[in-house]
Amino acid sequence: MLIIVVNAFVFFQELLGGNAFVARWAAVPAVISSGHNWVTIFTAMFLHGGWMHIIGNMVFLWAFGPEMEDVMGHVRYVVFYLLGGVIAMLAQVAAAPLSTVPCIGASGAIAAVMGAFIVTYPRDRIKSLLIILIFIRITFIPAALLIGIWFLIQLFNAGTVADVQTGGVAYLAHVGGFVFGVATARLWRRKPAWG
Repeated sequence: MLIIVVNAFVFFQELLGGNAFVARWAAVPAVISSGHNWVTIFTAMFLHGGWMHIIGNMVFLWAFGPEMEDVMGHVRYVVFYLLGGVIAMLAQVAAAPLSTVPCIGASGAIAAVMGAFIVTYPRDRIKSLLIILIFIRITFIPAALLIGIWFLIQLFNAGTVADVQTGGVAYLAHVGGFVFGVATARLWRRKPAWG
């Protein structure tokens, strides 16, 4: 909940501060590659491009985050989330070091949470809205299938943001965060209590 509250607070600061606020705190790979504004690798994960961006990210965080927080504990989970966001942003900078497209959003950190979720709960099922042509129903879909398809989409589109200088999705940040989550999920689990 605290992470969602912080994201909402920063989003309202964006609404008040406008483009100048975003320009100051967004991560621009070319600027970071030149050795400047390193703090934006951290701050950019709390910025969002609009209402749908923040709502979508927070829905995914709410869907996968609570279970991971239960497994990791509050403090470990927050550290994992923040580190996942930093690793994700570094992956995007490494992939497109000359890009001047500002990178913003919590997606990389949330991708880390999703990666950890799929390792921790590989058989879990997620309630989802299923749309097939004109048929719509709510059903339970295996989390591994849902997250697996999402990850394949990220891989397929990797590098797209580097080609679009007017904005886009930082797919390699998603991939970087997800891989971090998958690779380190077990390291973040709380030790079981004795006796």
